[in-house]
Amino acid sequence: MAASSASLAGASASDLLRSSTSGFNGVPLRSLGKGRVVLKSRDFSVTARLKKVEKDENPWPAYPDPNVKGGVLAQLARFKPLKEKPRITTLEFEKPLLDLQKKINDIQNMANETGMDFTDQIQSLETKYKQALKDLYKNLTPIQRVSIARHPNRPTFLDHIYNITEKFMEIHGDRLGYDDPATVTGIGTIDGRRYMFIGQQKGRNTKENIECNFGMSTPHGYRKALRMMRYADHHGFPLVTFIDTPGAYADLESENKGQGEAIAQNLRTMFGLKVPVLSIVIGEGGSGGALGIGCANKLLMLENAVFYVASPEACAAILWKSSTEAPKAAEKLRITAPELCELDVADGIIPEPLGGAHSDPEFTSQQIKKAINETMDELSKMSTEELLEHRRLKFRKIGDFQEGIPIDPNRSRKMKKRDLSITKIPDAELEVEVEKLKEQILEAKKSSPIPPKLDIDEMLKQLETEINQEYSEAMKAAGLTERFLQLQEEASEANADYESFDPSLKDKVEKLRVEFEKKLRASPNYGKLQKNLKYFNELSEAKRLSDVSEDTVTFKQELKMTVDQVLSNPRLREEFEALKAEIRAVGASSASDLHEELKKKVIDFEKELDSQMVNALESKGLDVHLKEDNTNPDIKELNEEIEKKIDSLVNSSDDIKSKIQQLKLEVAKARNSPSSESKNRIEALVQQIKQNLEEGIESCGQAH
Repeated sequence: MAASSASLAGASASDLLRSSTSGFNGVPLRSLGKGRVVLKSRDFSVTARLKKVEKDENPWPAYPDPNVKGGVLAQLARFKPLKEKPRITTLEFEKPLLDLQKKINDIQNMANETGMDFTDQIQSLETKYKQALKDLYKNLTPIQRVSIARHPNRPTFLDHIYNITEKFMEIHGDRLGYDDPATVTGIGTIDGRRYMFIGQQKGRNTKENIECNFGMSTPHGYRKALRMMRYADHHGFPLVTFIDTPGAYADLESENKGQGEAIAQNLRTMFGLKVPVLSIVIGEGGSGGALGIGCANKLLMLENAVFYVASPEACAAILWKSSTEAPKAAEKLRITAPELCELDVADGIIPEPLGGAHSDPEFTSQQIKKAINETMDELSKMSTEELLEHRRLKFRKIGDFQEGIPIDPNRSRKMKKRDLSITKIPDAELEVEVEKLKEQILEAKKSSPIPPKLDIDEMLKQLETEINQEYSEAMKAAGLTERFLQLQEEASEANADYESFDPSLKDKVEKLRVEFEKKLRASPNYGKLQKNLKYFNELSEAKRLSDVSEDTVTFKQELKMTVDQVLSNPRLREEFEALKAEIRAVGASSASDLHEELKKKVIDFEKELDSQMVNALESKGLDVHLKEDNTNPDIKELNEEIEKKIDSLVNSSDDIKSKIQQLKLEVAKARNSPSSESKNRIEALVQQIKQNLEEGIESCGQAH
């Protein structure tokens, strides 16, 4: 036994195969090489052939460079520096700048070939190029930001990690037998502070994109991320996630292995993490694939990053049946960083260099580092309970909701029957509101000339919707729905108002109305309909009185101001004071005591004052007529004769009667909310009636 121990003293424990019970003797692994090894025992033998390890399969380099960026451990990752520079890619909207860039390059080449000095020309063109680039990137459309977020040269998660961390060690595997290269996890330090990093990794070329599945994670990736979340929570490491994926990988195998369940587990776990959580969207964040690592206390976005529930192309294909409508869909989805900050989905924007993150990756990484430090300084001051509540409230405040708003009747016709339900107003609440409004109006009339502002528009709209629905139910109970819809279709095809309808169509409408009124009382909802109509009429009357009172008070105030302005005219005041002085000097006590010249001055002053007043009132849109002196019996007789002629013309002319009737109908229709079209029709009818009356009076005069 002593000799055996002495023979093993020169070999390390990790290089020996030894078993005291089986009788195996330790053999140094390095001595095996390619040879065939036979290990003998008392009654059996084991034969093993060792394969030579290829150089590329060994993760450790033979001579690691201690100065490599990210440290020696960075060489364990599959992410290595590219041997070739990435190919320059020009986006579609950037192509107008190519001509300017080509001119700069041509002049630069000419200067190099000829040795001539073209510095001024080159500087001028470069200034124009920078200004054009600045203007272009200042006014980007949503779909243009999408193309920048998907730029093939845009820096990836590991690009940023190696730029901002002093040390980073990637951790592999979900401990269930898989390692998803689309999700990268690891521990790293920034300014001496340790963080757990989780990010979605895209490739920098076609080969890498295929290896990491274009950044689309499988269930193994989300389970690896879940393992790292729990690890960070256990050890107290703040968690920073980087989102850059078009969505979770949706193939059949991923679904079979529980893609949805894996994402759901992550969502639930992230809301319970007791450490600060920060998520940063560095490219595109698509649907649940992004949210699987995005339930954070704060969500930051790079300036040209996008975050969406469905890609613009998918949304356009669903809504407009064509992916060519993607620009329109991108605008409607509101997926850019500024728009999402307005909606409280994102909490901040990280600036990018002019031309996008790919134009200066180092600058972009430093901006991300600055944002991480500032956010973690803020979150680290919170207690565990405050962090959990902060994360919960962040998601609770997202969105803008309105309840109790009735469905638009015009829209409801196109909706399915089950979607037509509306919120009913309780009868008790209606009665209370109506009585309250009546009391307000009575109090307003007693105490103040200015009535209170009554907020009943929404209730009137909702009541109107309920009444329309009750009428529809009553018509259905009477079995007249089909006839009503048919008449409605005929009326819409006629494209005219009721007065212009064809007589046969008018007759059909009238018959349906009479039949409906006969059957209405037998309808099961007749009582409810009458009650709603009563409330609607009372509320409408209350609103009308309130509006009329308010308009009257406002009109009186404006009228008083106009009259005061005329009476305060300095010239009129001087003339008035001069007339008063003359009348006092004469000592007249009545108009009969004035001499003719002074009477004439008084009459002239009254005429001028009347003229000024008429002009002022007409400037306010009032039609003013001075009262005529009808004391003269001849004038009075003439006016009476004219009135008689007008009455006889109206009674004898069916055309004038018809037009007056149409005018009354138009005025009744336009009483509450006159449109420009109804105003034009009223004015045209008035002109036609006037013209007919003038022609009739002239013809009567010629006959006499």
